[in-house]
Amino acid sequence: MELKGSIVALVTPFKENGDVDFDKLGELLDYHCENNSSGIVILGTTGESSCLSFEEEAEMVEFSVKRVNKRVPLIVGSGSNETEKAVRMSKKYSLLGADYVLVITPYYNKTNESGLIKHFTMVADEAKCPVIMYNVPGRTGMSMSIHALEVLSKHPNIWGIKEASGNMSYAAKVSRLLNKDFHMLSGNDDIIVPMMSIGAEGVISVLANVAPKQTAKICELCLEEKYKEANKIQMDLLPFINDLFIEVNPIPVKEAMNYLGFNVGGYRAPLDYMAPNNKDVLIAEIERVKELIY
Repeated sequence: MELKGSIVALVTPFKENGDVDFDKLGELLDYHCENNSSGIVILGTTGESSCLSFEEEAEMVEFSVKRVNKRVPLIVGSGSNETEKAVRMSKKYSLLGADYVLVITPYYNKTNESGLIKHFTMVADEAKCPVIMYNVPGRTGMSMSIHALEVLSKHPNIWGIKEASGNMSYAAKVSRLLNKDFHMLSGNDDIIVPMMSIGAEGVISVLANVAPKQTAKICELCLEEKYKEANKIQMDLLPFINDLFIEVNPIPVKEAMNYLGFNVGGYRAPLDYMAPNNKDVLIAEIERVKELIY
């Protein structure tokens, strides 16, 4: 399935007792299929995947595959800092029906360049759907070298990269590798337009949880090379985007969703509710942009 435009990094909704709320998950999946999101990511950073059990993850994948039913591409986070685990999860979720798997670079133990190339090669060799590599050094403590990307870009089962370093100089170097077989998505909502102007084909977006149509419009205009119009929307929303990261993701976006009536519940520990002063800032910004997004 073609992958471009606004791809929502979906939150995982929880019940009051802390269980995954599958009824709400179904509502959110339907909402994004019907409100211009071009794809959906589950089990990502925004989905609190690090705090879900393997059983919960598998159940969410099976549920989401059936509910989305090929209306848009479904991307499933399957990465790990243990290569064998990343291979196993990528193969499992692809066999369950994921259209793509999203695989983060190893974190905490990190790795050297040769180990990184082997890590993604082993995953891509076994996954039964295309692999999107995920570079987010702010979370993992390591960034993919351009040489490693050049090698991995030639693997027939690696679709491309979610580039979330926020470093436009690095992204420009990645863009030199892009072609019909190797693609890039922005991993940062605050630089969608700059990233797409150098070759990204869309964004995996936290913002799209609450503003799917506006995020989609930014991407649509960029794909039409109407960057000035896209940038106007981007700049109007930029203070709101910044406030969605006033605390660690996904705390602010879940607070925003609950304030707006999505009722997605709380968090898995160690995440906790937002500091009152930060929440006040976020709510004031929501009120400012409400007319822009609804």
